[in-house]
Amino acid sequence: MTAQMNYYELYDDVYIPGRWELDMPLFKDGEPERGREQDDQRELFDIWRFKEGRVLEIDEPIRLTMKPAGLALEFSHAIGVPVVHRRVVSLFERLGLQKDVQFIPVEIEGQTEPWFILNALRVIRCIDDARCDDVLYWGPEDGEPDRIGEYQNVRGLKVDPEKIGGAHIFRPWGWKVVLIVSEHVKSAMEAEGITGIKFIEV
Repeated sequence: MTAQMNYYELYDDVYIPGRWELDMPLFKDGEPERGREQDDQRELFDIWRFKEGRVLEIDEPIRLTMKPAGLALEFSHAIGVPVVHRRVVSLFERLGLQKDVQFIPVEIEGQTEPWFILNALRVIRCIDDARCDDVLYWGPEDGEPDRIGEYQNVRGLKVDPEKIGGAHIFRPWGWKVVLIVSEHVKSAMEAEGITGIKFIEV
């Protein structure tokens, strides 16, 4: 009998001393539009497209700034969007995961080495509601008709491995703010010494 694989939420370790904090401006020159608030710029930039599980066509280079500047990490978030060093790209290529992720080049202020947005291309309906601490769904009364039936909130996320089908990196359907990797990917990233990573079993 094959042992069941474990899965983990992959996220940014925000407690590393002296670490950088990345921000994602709307315009490639990094300059804000006059008269427009930064939150509005982020909305226009549409950071959610990086969590939809589809290949993206990016016509213009994306520039990231550091606020504040600090220790560069090989895995971190810019407004919740995963940003990785080329070592992560090389590792995923060795693991044979090219069809599961898209790496979108980005320019980071003060950096000369290649960096990329990690865009996971698989979305799997796998949340185990009964094992989660709590789940809340969008309903007709919430005024978001396109989101009815999706998760409004999930606490203590747990997944059903039998519904995952051996995938190694993906976002869960209905709660795509989370990036999940298999134990295989977790072990490989830890063995490679990728900085900035943290895991919680789901």
